[in-house]
Amino acid sequence: MSTDALDKHTPMMRQYLAMKAEHPDRLLFYRMGDFYELFFEDARRAAQLLDLTLTSRGESAGARIPMAGIPYHAADNYLARLVRMGESVAICEQIGDPATSKGPVERKVVRIVTPGTVTDEALLEERRENLLAALAPLDQRYGLAYLDLASGRFAVQELSSLERLLGELERLNPVELLLMEDWPGPEGIAGRKGVTRRPAWHFDPVSARQLLLRQFNTRDLEGFGCEDAPAAVAAAGCLLQYVKETQKTALPHLRGLRSETGEETIILDAASRRNLELDYHPSGNSQFTLFGILDRTATPMGSRLLRRWLHSPLREPARLRERYQAIGSLLENRRDQDLRGHLQQIGDVERIAARIALRSARPRDLATLRLSLAVLPELRARLAACDSPLLERLHGEIGEHPETLDLLRRALVDNPPMLIRDGGVIRDGYDGELDELRALSQNADRFLVDMEQRERERTGISNLKFGYNRVHGFYIELSRTQADNVPVDYTRKQTLKGVERYITAELKAFEDKVLSARERALSCEKALYEGLLERLAGQLEGLQACAAGLAEADVLATLAERADALNLNPPALSESPGIRIAGGRHPVVEQVSDLPFVPNDLQFDGDTRMLIITGPNMGGKSTYMRQAALIVLLAHIGSYVPADSAEIGPIDRIFTRIGASDDLASGRSTFMVEMTETANILHNATPNSLVLMDEVGRGTSTFDGLSLAWACAEHLAREVKAFTLFATHYFELTGLADEHEGIRNVHLDAVEHGEHIVFLHALKEGPANQSYGLQVAALAGVPREVVGRARQKLMGLENKAYQEQRRESGARQLDLFAPLEPSPALALLEGVRPDELSPREALDLIYELKRLSG
Repeated sequence: MSTDALDKHTPMMRQYLAMKAEHPDRLLFYRMGDFYELFFEDARRAAQLLDLTLTSRGESAGARIPMAGIPYHAADNYLARLVRMGESVAICEQIGDPATSKGPVERKVVRIVTPGTVTDEALLEERRENLLAALAPLDQRYGLAYLDLASGRFAVQELSSLERLLGELERLNPVELLLMEDWPGPEGIAGRKGVTRRPAWHFDPVSARQLLLRQFNTRDLEGFGCEDAPAAVAAAGCLLQYVKETQKTALPHLRGLRSETGEETIILDAASRRNLELDYHPSGNSQFTLFGILDRTATPMGSRLLRRWLHSPLREPARLRERYQAIGSLLENRRDQDLRGHLQQIGDVERIAARIALRSARPRDLATLRLSLAVLPELRARLAACDSPLLERLHGEIGEHPETLDLLRRALVDNPPMLIRDGGVIRDGYDGELDELRALSQNADRFLVDMEQRERERTGISNLKFGYNRVHGFYIELSRTQADNVPVDYTRKQTLKGVERYITAELKAFEDKVLSARERALSCEKALYEGLLERLAGQLEGLQACAAGLAEADVLATLAERADALNLNPPALSESPGIRIAGGRHPVVEQVSDLPFVPNDLQFDGDTRMLIITGPNMGGKSTYMRQAALIVLLAHIGSYVPADSAEIGPIDRIFTRIGASDDLASGRSTFMVEMTETANILHNATPNSLVLMDEVGRGTSTFDGLSLAWACAEHLAREVKAFTLFATHYFELTGLADEHEGIRNVHLDAVEHGEHIVFLHALKEGPANQSYGLQVAALAGVPREVVGRARQKLMGLENKAYQEQRRESGARQLDLFAPLEPSPALALLEGVRPDELSPREALDLIYELKRLSG
């Protein structure tokens, strides 16, 4: 806005507009007394988003000013709603003294709240990480950095392919993603929710490196493993600069970077994470996910760690065996129950430590920290009783922190208020000056009682009484009927209905003294609280290590409890390739189904690399495939598995191609989505990958689909040699087992009972012998006449194929010992129920029989 245009506005509006110009894309919460006000277009947007009343405030530059406001004390609730909508808010506070200000009170933007930088408890989901990420494309590589500001976890990696990048974004699921302003980006990234554009110079690798060195106070980044990763450094630098800009404070809890290479974890692409339903189900019901079945953690930080483990299964056998052994130790004498009982008394130490670092911790955060630290000695004693190197290490990491606990016990009252602004947080005896000021303030009550009694005796007015409120201070209240008896030294202060309020010189002097003491006491208490946060900030490193140890102990205790409750068994990790599972079960389906679950085996080794799986719809093919992947994944987070036994060789990646839907926004059909996922598998799978392929080729014509499915299965078996479960309705594919070594046919069985079908869900050797499609349609509620007509049409098609086959084969000698080929007409009659046919259907049947017999 030009200077001439600004001059037309009032001084306060000029101040507002100047600050708004610095934050054009954010809502500006402008503090005025007990309210945050929004003006102009911000007011219209906020009124719509938050269902506020849109009003106006006078005129400025000759026009009414749209205005909407929210109470200062209720700001967190409104901020939480805006953050969930993906909005960012600049918080502008009054920093000047209204009593001494000439013109508008000095104001300043003290904090910027964005979806990826919130740390307040009220604005966060306690059991889900809130990640901010930055992406820097550089020299044919992608640098990716991500940060959970509420915990201080900061990591980077460099990726060479778009497919890997999309998989990582699916794993991390950041709520806010920083991208370069002039970078269009792939359609799967630029169109994501929560994208924030930053200037290109914020991604400069040289400047970013210097910023990181200053933050970590190091000479180079060699110790963090990213000295030679300029794209990752560029992303990390942009992210750090953005956080400093929004928080307006130091970030002492960001003490280092973790460089991830992908070599330490099993890689899952974006499609595989969705298909395996690790922590998201299309219905929105988390109990239908693996995370929903496993998460019985006692603390929010344990829950967040369990989710990270599920999305980052490890490949390092030594660490996994350490976890198996820890779970086994906890299960002895049910030590996990005792440990979980103590963990349930622990608060979110991880996020409290971050709020201490950012100086935004509230009194109740510190009270929760005090209660948590008090539990540690008993909790550590339970860990010490376990025979486990991992639990012994966690025992050391957690520590006891007696000095911090003693400080909190001395400094805080037993039940502090939520906010420091009203006082009453610091315990008596912690500071001598505060005690003196409080004594002066608290003795006011006794003084007032004495003064009230003296005034009643002096004036002869028995119903005279003294009072106080925050607006008008101290007063003497009399009824109107006593107005004629008021002494001459009483000065009228306020007139209300039926009463008059007065003040005297003595009461005024006392008021000045007491109110001054209260203000000074509150100011002293706030300063003491700031000093307390400063002292606690010096203990950040120990508190963060304690939080990490508590979270891991919580996850291990939870996995032990789940192992007992869900009948899970320890897997064995082998150095030789293969997957051997006996009595495997799907952990989610088993828990949510009302029917008994039928376990099945899986055998992959040097002789068998692919299973061609056939059988009816609803027969359990997809369940069988998914349970194999979930058993492998659970074994690689260090959990026991839903199987009688499981021996698993080296696995580097898990791929799934199960189900598909149109991606209309990108102009991709179901078949295009299916083929894209298939192409990714064929290009990136290795002999140590586990591949699940379900119904490849079904999105196109029969012959095209069959040809593609055949070629894909053949390539996986002959060239890739991955461990592959290939489910199909193309019975022709069962012929692959005769042509290639390493392929076996298996099927999920079902039996017919009359016109009904019973699914056995049991895996058997060999191919299925029929499809049961019409029976499944009947089960789904397709009208009986439609199913009947479909049966007639099926027989006609089969008979036509039979006649064409005879013509193609020509005349041939009859084999007297061969079984008679079934008559299509007789087969059709066997499925007919005459009493249920309408006259029209009976006539159609006669015509069909005549055609079949001719």
